[in-house]
Amino acid sequence: MTADTSRSLFREAVRKLEPAIGEDARNDARVLLTHVLAAGNAACLCPDISDGAVSNEMASRFRALVRQRLQRKPVSRIVGHRHFWKGRFLVTEDVLDPRPETELLVEMALRGPPFDRVLDLGTGTGCILGSLLSERPEATGVGVDISPGALRVASENLNRLVVSNRAELVLSDWFSAVTGQFDLIVSNPPYIATTEVPFLEPEVRCWEPARAIQGGPDGLECYRKIAAGIGTHLKSGGRAFLEVGASQARPVCRMFRSVCDLDSRIYKDLDRFDRVVRLERRK
Repeated sequence: MTADTSRSLFREAVRKLEPAIGEDARNDARVLLTHVLAAGNAACLCPDISDGAVSNEMASRFRALVRQRLQRKPVSRIVGHRHFWKGRFLVTEDVLDPRPETELLVEMALRGPPFDRVLDLGTGTGCILGSLLSERPEATGVGVDISPGALRVASENLNRLVVSNRAELVLSDWFSAVTGQFDLIVSNPPYIATTEVPFLEPEVRCWEPARAIQGGPDGLECYRKIAAGIGTHLKSGGRAFLEVGASQARPVCRMFRSVCDLDSRIYKDLDRFDRVVRLERRK
């Protein structure tokens, strides 16, 4: 029997994956194969898969991972991590899988005046808080989440980034256990309306924690909770950056203007969707 090679396994996986997941099949197959071969992160970017022989054990492991992907389990949940901003973050069933579009929030928060103290509401993996603290070595931060499991994941990720000495993690329902004021507040809250959940892609509907994606009947429930407390915890002259879903940016801006004296601005992502709302408290 002819031994499997990395190239033959790659082609086999693409043939199986393409009918189910389309144009992402090649990249997903490459990432899964790289993970099994332990070839290092850079191999995910290589244009070609080598034709080296693969042991029966590794071939079996790879095919098992492909079967998981055929069940629409996200690649990041299969391999256990996601690359975000400039780091690699542990991903488990307790946390939202970080999305590339959330990097826009990090980018915008890093622009403008420096910040000394940042609050991350609903920190999840800690990817936003960790990325911001990595870029600003003089800053400190607090990450809050209602899920103890999420806080354990965030703790490990912040340790990996070597920023845990500048970060505090707090079990809190939004602002309920938060004290003090911050010159920067960030959040990617749940914003999918309950009625929209059945129509989501299986990767989201079946694999994301419901608490991390569902934002109530209109998707705005969590923004209302943030708006109720932001006036107490955002310093004069401070800024807040919130990720929003499609068509939510303007309602969110109106909501925060109605409760606080906040100037607002909307930023679009690479697909030209309104993605991030910036709120600034006047001095």
